[in-house]
Amino acid sequence: MKILLISTNRNKLPMPVMPIGACIVAHTSERAGHSVRLLDLMFTDNARSDIESAVAAYMPDVVGISIRNIDNVDMREPEFFLADLQDIVNTIRTRCSAPIILGGAALGVMPEQILRLVPDTIAVVGDGEIVFPLLLDQISRGGSCMNLPGVARIKDGVFRRNNSVASGFATTCPVPDYHRWLDTQAYRSQLATVPIQTKTGCQFRCVYCSYPMIEGNTCRLKDPGSIADAVTQIASSGLRDIEFVDSVFNAPLEHAMEVCAALTRVRHNARLQCLELNPREFDDALLTAMERAGFVGMGITLESASDPVLQGLRKGFTSRDVHHAAEVVRRHRIPCAWIFMLGGPGETRETVRETLQFAGKYIRSTDVAFFNTGIRVYPGTELESVARSEGSLSRPAEEMLAPTFYVSPDVDAEWMEQELHKQMGSHMNFINIDTMSLPFLPTINRIGSRLGLRPPLWRHTRIIRRALRLAGMDV
Repeated sequence: MKILLISTNRNKLPMPVMPIGACIVAHTSERAGHSVRLLDLMFTDNARSDIESAVAAYMPDVVGISIRNIDNVDMREPEFFLADLQDIVNTIRTRCSAPIILGGAALGVMPEQILRLVPDTIAVVGDGEIVFPLLLDQISRGGSCMNLPGVARIKDGVFRRNNSVASGFATTCPVPDYHRWLDTQAYRSQLATVPIQTKTGCQFRCVYCSYPMIEGNTCRLKDPGSIADAVTQIASSGLRDIEFVDSVFNAPLEHAMEVCAALTRVRHNARLQCLELNPREFDDALLTAMERAGFVGMGITLESASDPVLQGLRKGFTSRDVHHAAEVVRRHRIPCAWIFMLGGPGETRETVRETLQFAGKYIRSTDVAFFNTGIRVYPGTELESVARSEGSLSRPAEEMLAPTFYVSPDVDAEWMEQELHKQMGSHMNFINIDTMSLPFLPTINRIGSRLGLRPPLWRHTRIIRRALRLAGMDV
């Protein structure tokens, strides 16, 4: 059959993200014998016109729509990314009668709500590279999709979701031809990295997290040798900046060490980074292995440096682990981004000050600390139950597609923003979501690329903030 895949993500802040899922699905669908085209809307000036042209020229038998994010998780200035999804679906339907299949990370989080937004579509909520070809096979045979694993749909007003496929997970790391499917030069001009996964699933139980809904609670590991081969192959194609996008890279620690060892044994010539490290399984041996493997940037996701909040978030580590991680980072040369989220369960003025004091005292001035305020609440998470029990959430689950946020009742959101803004005034390596959402950030990325800067751009946060302040901007 002729398959048209459409990647709908157009958010370029802080930089555009290559649609790894859509590329892998395109790759596996083609290997299953189908003719495939991928329309990436990231850099389009007129999405409707491009969709109309693609459908009219190709006349697909099936259309797949990849949806990455629901919104920008910004409590103060929320942006709903699915506002144009109905228009996309309607545009397709005016040109052809092909079945429309929805997929992507967003479908794993809120499949029912999205399916009700665009009726008469089918959703893939399992591993797309496994489920989508099974769907295509059923459609080509004229069979029913209702009983396939990893499929969800609404029939007669009732939402039905089948359990994800139990077998078929490949331990070999997939390497789609990004140059074929995407405008890689456009991505590189804005310092985008090539995403790659060493595993799927997450063993942690953070109260707010949607990863378990998307990938499950059990880690399914990729073969370290195949990961090293994938990195080598991608880098040899000219895409040297590669980012590991696991939910947590160093869990399990043994697998991360094996991946680093495999990377060290090959001459991959890549610049590697990973922004999802956990401080609990974090030591000198890991960072030494990462240095030898070719990592040029890393990030540690803390959310807080205060025990009451870490406990309320069910992070699985303590402030002692946080301080230990800072000591380890200081003994190594890899630039580090520290990621915080203020306002979680248990947050008070005292815990906010404790986190800000930690960041000011223990984070190297050459590193960066990113702060967000408020936590996006997703249906089915423990945070939803917490918010409802505290009385801060009354909206029913079916209405939570529009952004809903949580802030601890023991602290004021405006006060937190003021405290953070004061600290940003004296710490040029502190940034918040406003900084990450600057409308001219893509221009800064392009200028940085032309000047020969390489990811991660946040290594130059102090220089960029000082320059913008000299230009009269309050950032």
